[in-house]
Amino acid sequence: MEINIDELPYHVGGLLYTPALNDKIADKLIRGKISALTSLVFCLEDSIMDEKLEDAEEQLKVTLTQLAQADAEYPLLFVRVRTPRHMARVHEFIGPLEKLLTGYVLPKFDNSNADQYISLIREFNLMREKKLYIMPILESRTVADIQRRVPMMEEIKHKLDSVKELVLNVRVGGNDFSNMYGLRRSKDQSIYDIGVIRDILVNIINVFAQDYVVSGPVWEYFGSDENDDWAVGLKNEIKLDLINGFIGKTAIHPSQLPVIFDSLKVSRSDYEDARSIADWKSDGYAVSKGSGGDRMNEVKCHLKWAKQILTRAKVYGIV
Repeated sequence: MEINIDELPYHVGGLLYTPALNDKIADKLIRGKISALTSLVFCLEDSIMDEKLEDAEEQLKVTLTQLAQADAEYPLLFVRVRTPRHMARVHEFIGPLEKLLTGYVLPKFDNSNADQYISLIREFNLMREKKLYIMPILESRTVADIQRRVPMMEEIKHKLDSVKELVLNVRVGGNDFSNMYGLRRSKDQSIYDIGVIRDILVNIINVFAQDYVVSGPVWEYFGSDENDDWAVGLKNEIKLDLINGFIGKTAIHPSQLPVIFDSLKVSRSDYEDARSIADWKSDGYAVSKGSGGDRMNEVKCHLKWAKQILTRAKVYGIV
């Protein structure tokens, strides 16, 4: 399925992580067994013990080969590497199978590795018709450091701007940030209840969200019943993600995906107001009453919001 380039960052949605050692994932993808799956990353980083890295790489190649041989449609596929050097090795190792990938997920992205990653993704795209993207994860201690946080983020953004057309999402590592301070949220808390982490996330949105789609942090609870506490907590956190400017979510279990997908749908009132703002027709007035009659629409202030709402509605639907 061909996706409009302007909509592609929104299609990432719930990004499901699976260890690259998973030898059953190819069959599930080929048979379409994972509900509400929009994107998936084969992880070669934190989910793999160091001594099993080569085994994981071999299994990744087997998995991609199986996918290439099947006649099926797949979600957006990514590989999470460890370092720029590792990314170069994986690129060479999987060879032509890389055509199945939408891109690479880059952990602990900061000024210590940004130039190398950017150089590599430029090189990878020289001989490709279809773009290969990167999704950097902001999760390192240098990004969290309160003394240099904002200048560091601005430097990172300046570097990413040089390959803006190749940056699909900017992602955040909520668990990595929490681990720095020995913190962890429960099912009935959100990441925004942890003040020190909330402040980091707000800075990231402030620096990056004007120009990039920034995805929300992982929710580490899951289960089989969407009415249980884990799902209620996930829904509540996604509401806070969206109101703060995050779009999408990292998922660590398939049961989370339908919740994330449904949470990215837009309300009928938001959709109607967004349409009205995007197609503004007025005899000089830049304000009007919303579709529900209980809020004001202002084209000069709400146009960017309206475009995002219409894109989400097209990709995920309307409640």
